[in-house]
Amino acid sequence: MDIMPAYSRAVQSADLAVVDSGFLVLCWKFFRKKKLSRLSGLLLLETILANVEPLRDMEQVWVMPTAESAERTRTYLNACGIKLSLKNFYIAPHYDSGALEDIALRDKVSAMRPALIMVNVAGGKQEVLGHWLLQQLDYRPAVICTGAAIAFKTGEQANIPTWGDRLFLGWFLRILSDPKRYFGRYWRAIRLWRHVRKYGERAPVIQA
Repeated sequence: MDIMPAYSRAVQSADLAVVDSGFLVLCWKFFRKKKLSRLSGLLLLETILANVEPLRDMEQVWVMPTAESAERTRTYLNACGIKLSLKNFYIAPHYDSGALEDIALRDKVSAMRPALIMVNVAGGKQEVLGHWLLQQLDYRPAVICTGAAIAFKTGEQANIPTWGDRLFLGWFLRILSDPKRYFGRYWRAIRLWRHVRKYGERAPVIQA
């Protein structure tokens, strides 16, 4: 199955879906003559971490792409006053595109029953994973997908200053930091303008 049907279902069923893409905002303004409100994953994460007090005693699980990312994140959160141990982290395997599931993650969450699950894996997959996980559980935790946002705070990726994020230049700063890794990724995203021009507010017709 292609990733898009599973991703589309996940986003449409979410309690809240934010517009993270600055490119989407610009395309929407150019083709649809309307302004979208953007909330980047970085700003969303900073907003969550700005209120440390309730997070200190909250049971939580952070889903991370690598062990290094988990350790960097744990060090950063501990410095912020959120004291977490290794049990609060889950190292995700490589997920294929499309419909996906992670039984090991489900079992860990079912045993710990955290109030908060932070999913920090690749966009397009994290939403699908979060949607699947909520369907598997017998309770309703908060599942928040912020992608690589935490990596900007831990130093694993190039630091994006507030002005850069506000001016939609996060993509450019990432390319400068690692051209081989990010140039192709953002070049492929250019096709988004075609979907905005063709479909507008209508959901694209996607074959399962």
